Parts: sequence; C-alpha cells; structure tokens
Amino acid sequence: MNGAESLLATMVASGVGVCFANPGTTEMALVRALDAVPGIRGVLGLFEGVCSGAADGYARMAGQPAMGLFHLGPGFANAVANLHNARRARSPVVNVVGDQATWHRGADAPLTSDIASLARPVSRWVRAATSARALAQDAAEAVAAAQGGGAGVATLIVPSDCQTDEAGGPVRPVAAEPRRAVPGSRVEEVAAALRGRSRAALVLGGRALLERGQRAAARVAAATGCRMLSECFPARQERGAGLPRIERVPYFPERALASLAGLEILVLAGAAEPVAFFGYPGLPSRLAPPGCALLMLASPEEDVEGGLDALADALAAGNPAVAPARRVDMPADGPLTPDAVGAVLALSQPEGAIVVEESGTTGLRYFGPAAASPRHTLLTLTGGSIGMGPPCATGAAIACPDRVVVGFQGDGGAMYTLQALWTQAREQLHVVTLLCANRHYRILEMELARAGGAAGPQALGLTDLSRPPLDWVSLARGMGVPGTRVETVASLREALGHALAEAGPYLVEVVVA
Repeated sequence: MNGAESLLATMVASGVGVCFANPGTTEMALVRALDAVPGIRGVLGLFEGVCSGAADGYARMAGQPAMGLFHLGPGFANAVANLHNARRARSPVVNVVGDQATWHRGADAPLTSDIASLARPVSRWVRAATSARALAQDAAEAVAAAQGGGAGVATLIVPSDCQTDEAGGPVRPVAAEPRRAVPGSRVEEVAAALRGRSRAALVLGGRALLERGQRAAARVAAATGCRMLSECFPARQERGAGLPRIERVPYFPERALASLAGLEILVLAGAAEPVAFFGYPGLPSRLAPPGCALLMLASPEEDVEGGLDALADALAAGNPAVAPARRVDMPADGPLTPDAVGAVLALSQPEGAIVVEESGTTGLRYFGPAAASPRHTLLTLTGGSIGMGPPCATGAAIACPDRVVVGFQGDGGAMYTLQALWTQAREQLHVVTLLCANRHYRILEMELARAGGAAGPQALGLTDLSRPPLDWVSLARGMGVPGTRVETVASLREALGHALAEAGPYLVEVVVA
C-alpha cells in the first residue's frame, strides 16, 4: 500500500465519503487510489472554487467532513474564496493539496509556491506531510481537526513522493475534540440577567439555529420576553411552519442599529457579537447600543443547544405554542419585482427543500414570506465572498439526495462559479437554480449611492451587466442543464413548478424588474 492509498483508507475509516476534486500532475497517485480504495465518491469540479464551495455545502448538510483535492498553490488559491465562507460557517472541510516531490522543491519549478502561507488564513489546522509512512496519521489528525467543537477547515499538504512511496497502511481514526459543555455558573449568570429584563435579545448562531436550539430559545423568550435574533448570514438555519419566528440582524448598519436600539442585554448563543460588514464614516463598527451588556452564553466551540436547554430550565420555562407565521398571498400576474419573486418561491417550495440563498438584493424579500413555507433548510453566504451559491447547492444535493435543492441566486455571483452547473448535470443532481437577472451589481449601486454624490458613467459602468446581457438559458444549456427565461409571475410559477417536479438540474432565468 502506498501513501495515497493509506491516506484514503484512513479518510474512509474516519467518516469521509466524498472527494470534490480538481486535481493535477502532483495528485495522480491520489486519483489512482480512488479506484484502489472503496468508500470515497469522487466528484469532478471544473474550477477549484466549485470544489471548495461544494465541500462547504456538503459539510453543512451532512454534518460530516468533506474532502477537497487541489493542485499545488495556484489550484488551492483558486479555492480560497469559498474556503473563506467555509471557515466562517465552521464547516468540517479537509483540503488535501498536492505539492512538488520533496526532492524537487529546491529546483523552484514554475508551479512551486508557499502553499502553507496560502492555507493559514482560511484553515484552523495546517500541516505539510514529510513521509509516506506518516501520511495516514496526518490524514487522521486532519479529519479530527475539522470536526468536533472547533469544527472548521483543515489543510494537509502532500508532496507527490509521499503519495507514491511505500506506507504501512491506514491508521485508526483520531477522536475529534468534543464540544465543551456550557458551565452551569454561566447559565445562572445569564438567567439572573434576563429575569425581569424584557429589553433583551438572544443572538443565535451555529447549532442554535437547528430545531433543538430554536425551541429552547423560544422557551427562554416566552419566560423572559426577550427577542430572538439570528446572525445576519447563518451557515444553516431550519425554517418554516411550526418553528419559532426569529428575526434576522439586518445587513445595512443603519437598519441593524435601529433594530437593536433600546436593548439593554444581548446574549450570544453560538454567535459572534453583531458588527457592521464594512466601516462607514459616522457609523459604529459594533452594532450593540451604547451601554448594552454583552453576555456570552455559549461560544461556537461549546454545546450551545445544551446551554440553551439549561438556560430555559433555569428560568423554569414551559414549552410555548408556536404562533403560525402569516402566509403571504400569491402575487397577481405581472412583472417580476423582488417582492413577487420572493413570494412565489416561498409559496412554491416543497416540504424539506434546501434553499441556498445568494441572491443579493432580491433575496431580502424572500426571508419574511418563507417563515410560513413548509419546513426547509436555509444556507447563506457566511463570509460574504460571492460565488458560493451554485457550488454550495451542488454539495448540499450530494449530501441530501432525497431533498430538492433550490439555488436562489443573483446573476453577479453566479458568474464566479458557473461551472458548478456542469457538475450538477454530470451527477444528475436535483438542483433548481432560480437565477435572478437584474443585469446589475445592484448591491454596488446601493453602495455607490451611500458613498454620496451622483455617480458618473465610468462608475456606473462597473456595476452594469447589461452590455451585453448574459444569456443564462444558453449558458446553462452549454453546461448540460436545461432552462427557461421568465418575465412574469405566471410564467415563473409554471416554470418553477415544472423544475421542482422533475428530477435533475434545471435553471430558471428570472428577469427582475
């Protein structure tokens, strides 16, 4: 058994079942090992950013580590943007990056680079392998580092000779660090602060936005009168009928400041302190009101669900009934405004859908109506690095083949990782891409307006996608995905109904007014 085979066999034993790959010459031993070692499904992506985004989506939905296979420093660099999102989502992703043979590094060949320096900003664990015989242990420790309480991205750099040299075989999996229990003293401190203080809010993130955490938070809210908020861009949130209503911290700082105004206590439950996405002159970076106390119930590394249950018990909270969310009406036929698009999706999506939302400005109108939709899972752009949507939807569909995935996608971000459609066609994934084509980087136009003064033709030209307009239906068909273009509410309802009912990928280009 060579080093590559021992690595993959150890990965399989450690719970890794899929490898999203865009390999090159230095990874050929690992590619051959996929046939020699059963248990890992190889999925080809035509761009490394597709592979890293798909690994993120898979890991968010499966709760198991995904493997990404990349070629040297330049290949890994192409993957970094979506690994930034994976890091913010705390997704268990294990990168395996091929490197030059140890004896060839000194030649400074054209593709040689400092891979470790590229990996550190997006990885919680980085190691460069030094021998084939140690490679299985390296792999076991990489998988363990990606899981557990400190879940996140782990990167293992593997020189080509470490893959081909003789190895001793696989090793036992390394136990991941468990999530730490929330100390009882901290639970009591938060409970005491919340008693009799209705001007308070729980800020929920991470596993607090799964069903168990939400229901425990609802018990706390019923007992104390506090509000329930989610972080602005949650990695994964269970939503829909029967679940508690949770507000979302707004994106723009003015709206966030208005939403949080008057609060005396913010309790962080698996979430970080709310901060502005960017620094704007005259506006604060930290969004909590002056004088508002910040209390940490549970950090992302801790058992936030258990902490919320303990807090509810400490408050002697009951199990409140969940008030049904108001269901919006299907909009009348007419042009496709953002409000209409959001309502049609919310009213059309089936039970159990996974909605990957990277639709920018149009998506702002979907979140509210979707509270009354059938139960579904929402994945969002955790790190703000656009181009996450199509690959994340691809990985989510591989993780959950029995569920339909809706990629609610803006046109600007989709052009970053369009190649994901090809992988969806190749793997015959049931991913419905709702492509919102407003033919602008609309968010940049909003930011230009916020910067003050009238924007000139050159500035506006850098936000314009209409010259020439992108033909999304033709682009999808070129990748093997059928599609259609819609411009009215009635045609969107018809196209979306067809796409949701049929197996395989489909793209609906939504011309947004």
